[in-house]
Amino acid sequence: MRTKNRKNSLSFIGRIIITPFHFLCVSLLSLFLRGLKKVIVKIIGFNGFYKPIFLFRSIIISTFVLLISFPNRVNAQYELNRYLVTAAQNNPGVKSKFSAYMAGMEKVPQVGGLPDLSFAFGYFIQPVETRVGPQRAKLSIAQTFPWFGLLSSREDVATARAEGLYEAFEESKSKLYFEVKSAYFDLYFVEKSIDISRENIKILNTLLQLTLIKIESGSASIVDDYRVEMELNDIENQLVLLQDTKEEYTVRFNRLLNVSDSLNVFIPDSLWQESLILGKEALIDSIETNNHELKQIDHRIKAWEDNAYAADKAYSPNIQIGFDYTFVGKYDNPALTPEANGKDAMFARIGISIPLYGKKYKGLIRESTLQAEKEGYAKDDKLNKLNIVFEGAYKNYNDAVRRISLFQKQYSLASRSLDMLMEKYATDGRNFVEVLRIQRKMLEYDLKLDKARADVNAAVAFIYYLSGK
Repeated sequence: MRTKNRKNSLSFIGRIIITPFHFLCVSLLSLFLRGLKKVIVKIIGFNGFYKPIFLFRSIIISTFVLLISFPNRVNAQYELNRYLVTAAQNNPGVKSKFSAYMAGMEKVPQVGGLPDLSFAFGYFIQPVETRVGPQRAKLSIAQTFPWFGLLSSREDVATARAEGLYEAFEESKSKLYFEVKSAYFDLYFVEKSIDISRENIKILNTLLQLTLIKIESGSASIVDDYRVEMELNDIENQLVLLQDTKEEYTVRFNRLLNVSDSLNVFIPDSLWQESLILGKEALIDSIETNNHELKQIDHRIKAWEDNAYAADKAYSPNIQIGFDYTFVGKYDNPALTPEANGKDAMFARIGISIPLYGKKYKGLIRESTLQAEKEGYAKDDKLNKLNIVFEGAYKNYNDAVRRISLFQKQYSLASRSLDMLMEKYATDGRNFVEVLRIQRKMLEYDLKLDKARADVNAAVAFIYYLSGK
């Protein structure tokens, strides 16, 4: 029972990355509670009080670590949200998509307006003689009106295409959010890898000093010194590579935000762990309903359906209403009354254009229908691909969650094993190779634990991207 309680406590604390300040505080608190236990045991006179005291101590330490780490996590999430806002405002790719959408919206008034007003002026080079006087000039004005519903159907086509461009803008923004989050989690992992490598260099330097003491006393071989130096060389080389990688990832992150490459990125001491609120089936339904690429296809289908309706309306007469005004000169004829002599002529007219050649309109209707059918097949294909991608992301999420639990347990076991081996090596100088092996295992588990945390959040971010969030 004692071992089980200890494992539960260590498993809980293993979920939190503790800074040196946190470690100091927890160590002091642990020493205080340990001293308190000794005093109570001495007063009571038996050791049976150990179990509840140990459990009480574990609870207090775990709660204390959680409280001092929580503000850092909240601040980290706030900083990431601020980076997302900056990226959405500055990224040129997102701006390009938004400009394309605004340009598409400007198409709506273009296709929905009436044809231009027709105006004409004519001058008779050879005046036409009439009963009331010679015709000198003629002024004509006319307006064509498309058949009922044609203009609104064209507006529907332009609107549907503009809405498709808006979904393309939302898709680019969602993808940018995922890329920013993914780059941020990669930066976190590299930063923690650097910290862990530095801590292990300190451990190996301590082991090196201990080895030199053992060699001087004759209880260890010079080979042990060489082994430590080889381990140090490997980790120092890895540290340099990680520092170069951090610089690369920082530039990539800042480029996504379209800010200066040298801008420092806030990296938390501890990464919060995202989780999927919805179940698997609900997530699949959310993808089918909210995915921006699927919405783009829906708008293209609607645009082609509206285009077929507009083509059918175009195969209808156009109505034209006009007005003519003729300027008439005066005769020098006393037989005409002053009112009739040189009286201008006015003429109102109405007409229709008859579409006798309907092949082009019927062909446009068939084309639009086939295009809508094509987009329907494209949507089914896209949905199948999204389901495949989602299954992979969901598998990666579950795998990362399992790895977090696994490496917390493995790290706890390796830590306890190292403590026992170090104590034994300090007394008899044996099992040095095993000390190095366990130390390397701790490094491996600690790195894998941080990687699993980053992978969980990256998987959640990708699934939310597929869901259009």
